[in-house]
Parts: sequence; structure tokens; C-alpha cells
Amino acid sequence: MKYSVSYLICLQFLGFRFSGWQKQNNAKTLHEMVDKTLSFTVLKQDFKTIGVGRTDAKVSANCYYFQLFTHLILDENVFLESLNSNFPADFRAISMQKIDTSFNIIGAEKVKEYHYYFSFGTKNNPYAAPFIVNVNDDLHIELMQKAAQLFSGEHYFHKYCTKPSENTIFKRTVDSCEIVVNDILVANFFPEKSYILKVKGKGFLRYQIRLMMATLFEVGKGNLDLQFIESSLKEDNDRKSLRNIAPSSGLQLYDVDLQL
Repeated sequence: MKYSVSYLICLQFLGFRFSGWQKQNNAKTLHEMVDKTLSFTVLKQDFKTIGVGRTDAKVSANCYYFQLFTHLILDENVFLESLNSNFPADFRAISMQKIDTSFNIIGAEKVKEYHYYFSFGTKNNPYAAPFIVNVNDDLHIELMQKAAQLFSGEHYFHKYCTKPSENTIFKRTVDSCEIVVNDILVANFFPEKSYILKVKGKGFLRYQIRLMMATLFEVGKGNLDLQFIESSLKEDNDRKSLRNIAPSSGLQLYDVDLQL
């Protein structure tokens, strides 16, 4: 069906109880919940939605876009209010704008910024589980910070991808990668000190950031060194995917710079 009107909606969600964005059989997904909620608005069934990209199970988003196609001209303020009143508590639509129906949200130029929140040492309050991952071991944060910077730039990420397709392009550019003290996501049930792995780039491979984070944890524990990371990113790496994947709950799609 060809739709006459298109809108770009920015969404926030807590992904802890969902199996990622993409619709699946016998699984509760973010896309399914968005479409279900939209069906309770004036749209009923007269719409189609496309997300800006997939997310892993339990991954949250501070900024996620989806494109809404319909035949109805919507009052943006009224519609956002209606959408938020029907969304469950772990979703919130924060902005909406009309765009041309020819806009391709998947193919459009974009830069994504991901955050991975973590702490170490004493086990966290259970209430923190949907937001932050705790490592029981003591971590050498300064060494991890040096290691994280090695991911910046153009590298070969064969070892930081799971189940690639025949057409997967492994040569990717990471615009920036750093570990900083967490002063963004705070709560009285969070540990006294926590950290963020911040990664920015135009596109990432499947599980890439979680594999990077798991490798940085091993560096922090003293099991791997900086030379391992340097070698793993070279063109002549053994191209075998790393086995350790950091838990998904600490990962958040923090921002998407979408070129309209």
C-alpha cells in the first residue's frame, strides 16, 4: 500500500523486558508494542512503521527514531499526547515531525552514539539491573581507558561480530571510543561510582559494542593487554569472533544524528 503522509517520531524506551526492536514469533518486541499502541490512536490499522535499526534484547534507548506512514494528516501535539497516554510506562515519544514519504530512514546518513554503563566491585542494588552491569572483579580503569581509545579510527572488526553474512563489511570506522565516569544516568540506587563506554560511528556490526566491552573488561581484569586489541583490529587478524559478549542490559542507544 502506498501512503500519502509520513512522520518521523523520536522515542525513548527501557528495553529490559523486550526481545529487541524487530518483530519475532513468540517474543515480546519493541516494534510490536509500538504498532499495538498506535492501533489505539486515531490511526487504527491505517499505518505502517519502520525503525531506524535493530536493537538487541534488553537494550534501551534515550533516542530512537521510527518512521510512521499513514493517510491521515495529524496534529503533532495532539497525536503525541494521545500516543504517550496509550504507551506503557517504559515508552515515551518525545518529538514528531512531518517528512516526505520518499525519506528512507534505514538508508539515510546517520551517526549513532551508544553508551554502555558499568560498575565493578560490590554487587549493585537489584533495582539497577535494567540500566547498569556490575563486574565482581576489581578493574584497572585507567588501562581500560587506554584500551578503549584503540578502537577509534578505521579498523577491521572481524573479531567483533557474530554470525556475519556473506556480504558483511568488516572494515569500519569508529568516530570515537572512550570510557568516562558516569554523570549522565544517576539514581539513589546506583553504586557510588560507575562508568560509561561511549562509542560513536555511522554503523556497527552485530554485537560489536558488546564484544568490545567484554574485551575491555578482560583488559581491566588483567587477562588481556593493549597489544591484543591492537592485533585484533588489524587486517591480518585470525577473523574468528571473540566468545565473550557483555550483557545487553548495560547498553543504551544514547543518540542518533539523523540526516534529513
